[in-house]
Amino acid sequence: MSLPIYATFGQRVWYYSFRVICALIFIFLITPILVVIPLSFNAENFFTFTPKMLSFDPEGYSLKHYKDFFNNNEWQRSFKNSLIIAPIATIISVTLGTLAAIGLSQSHVPFRRGIMAILISPMIVPLIISATGMFFFYSKIGNFMESSMGLDKALVGYIKVILAHAVLGIPFVIITVTATLVGFDRSLTRAAANMGASPVTTFFRVQMPLILPGVISGGLFAFITSFDEVVVVLFVGSASQKTLPWQMFIGLREQVSPTILAVATILVGVSILLLTTVELLRRRSERLRGMSPS
Repeated sequence: MSLPIYATFGQRVWYYSFRVICALIFIFLITPILVVIPLSFNAENFFTFTPKMLSFDPEGYSLKHYKDFFNNNEWQRSFKNSLIIAPIATIISVTLGTLAAIGLSQSHVPFRRGIMAILISPMIVPLIISATGMFFFYSKIGNFMESSMGLDKALVGYIKVILAHAVLGIPFVIITVTATLVGFDRSLTRAAANMGASPVTTFFRVQMPLILPGVISGGLFAFITSFDEVVVVLFVGSASQKTLPWQMFIGLREQVSPTILAVATILVGVSILLLTTVELLRRRSERLRGMSPS
């Protein structure tokens, strides 16, 4: 929105000062990323800019770190684990989070605020505390699955990590779906019920298409949370469930591998694509609810 012609001097000062402040904050947040990306193309095994890179010599740049990521078995195994764990955890988060959001949106549900506070608590409680609690809780569940159900230890490890990541992703789904339900017209579901539609049919044919942008947005946030999470998987998982962030943590602590820079650049690119999708879905949701012009 542009500044109106009749704006006062104070309004003009605030208008431009606010934009300068926002620009400085943006630069402060984006600078570390802008440093990592060119370093990922370093031809040497260093975490600093070499003289050849600073002089823009083509010999100072290379794709060797990206090749190491795609050819190294350890990196590929952790990448596959992330691709297994994150989608399943996202599906669980979306399913439970959407149902919880729809239930809490009903005015007749008692103690809605208290229940909402409990469900979104994984976002508020420090992650190290949540990870410690999950360790003791899921260790007992894992022992039960192995001893009583006879499940394989590796499979049990995957189940524990998936459930733990699903718990972390549910709050994001609840918040985004609840925000979408704010502008939902309840008369549509009542009209569908009057026409003889069952609650399940009403949900999938009337309610779900309208709240779908919020559901997908919550799912993308849940996926990013699971894909980037490292603290909980260190407590709950084992070496068989080593994810990509875990491998990056090991690379920093033990090997000091510059491949981390290449992986970080790839993750930044994926995050940008997902966040762009979230923004497009948010705008589509606003148009569907009549909150913004088409």
